Amino acid sequence: MSSWGALLRRGHLGTEADRATYRTLHTALLASPPLRTGLHAASAERALKHLRTLLGAPALAMTDTSSLLAWEGGRAHHSPQTTVIAAPTLEHGRTTVLDGADIACPEASCTVRQAVVAPLDVDGLVVGTLQVFTDHASAGLVRATNEVARWVSGQLELAELDASRTRLMEAEVRALRAQISPHFIYNSLTAIASFTRTDPERARELLLDLAEFTRYSFRRHGEFTTLAEELRSIEAYLVIEKARFGDRLTVTLRVAPEVLPVVVPFLCLQPIVENAVRHGLEGKAGPGEISILAHDVDRDCVVIIEDNGVGEDPERVRRVLAGDDSGDSVGLANVDERLRATFGDDYGLVVETAQGAGTRVVVRLPKFRPGVYV
Repeated sequence: MSSWGALLRRGHLGTEADRATYRTLHTALLASPPLRTGLHAASAERALKHLRTLLGAPALAMTDTSSLLAWEGGRAHHSPQTTVIAAPTLEHGRTTVLDGADIACPEASCTVRQAVVAPLDVDGLVVGTLQVFTDHASAGLVRATNEVARWVSGQLELAELDASRTRLMEAEVRALRAQISPHFIYNSLTAIASFTRTDPERARELLLDLAEFTRYSFRRHGEFTTLAEELRSIEAYLVIEKARFGDRLTVTLRVAPEVLPVVVPFLCLQPIVENAVRHGLEGKAGPGEISILAHDVDRDCVVIIEDNGVGEDPERVRRVLAGDDSGDSVGLANVDERLRATFGDDYGLVVETAQGAGTRVVVRLPKFRPGVYV
């Protein structure tokens, strides 16, 4: 039994007012999840039965700007009237109380005599209506309908925020995909071509690595992936780069097995590694080194990506991460923003660098976060 149930059983909510408050909050809680998915027929149908309990009315309806989404309760012969009586509220954005001819019906036994139509708005724009059908629209019922409609509007605004966040994440991933260097693809194919005569088997393996890298980078499902999947793509990328750099590039990869299932935003590490190669090592004379370490730290997973390349001006990196300098670093600001948006400000990038001294990027990830899953 829930803790609320235990409180009731022990008499902590002993008065009728306390119990009524609990019932109201509990009913609102039940209506919230479908509304957080947005305004559509399925969410309206699931939410209305709980909203009807809140208002204690014979029947409720919910519309968008053009059609009836759902009806709850009896007297469904009034449902064809919903789009007509919604029109004034949709136009001026105010609650209206209708009676008489507006909701007349031929059934003599019907007790519906009035309807209260309240607007549902998101960011100041009326997106639909909540309609209450009753025998008497008292002042108390009108006020209650207004309050419930305002609460529903709040849930719909949260749904829009969730949808906007998802669209932003998808746009940022598309931007990362667009930044995958065409030179990398060209150089990879050139390197593979150089082995077709001298070492056909290696050329075949490199083609498979390139296919794995592009398959992962351009996949079209899921906002999140596992650390194991992200590292597998990075490994394929580095195998190709090693074929291009030859003995000039050394790669160290050490990963604790227990962090492999950790869920991470898609393409959150690959851009950092690509940045290390493109901006750290390509302009460096002599051998280059990249190390990727991932280990378990209490409730977090810490990934460290380090190179001994040419480094960068720390102030410029600060501006890039703050969004004040677009720069040409592949996706660092993008990755930092997505990590913070997903996990909070404690989980952004930490970049340690100096000109001529290489770069070290620390990525801290929670091993579990509610709502974040593959």
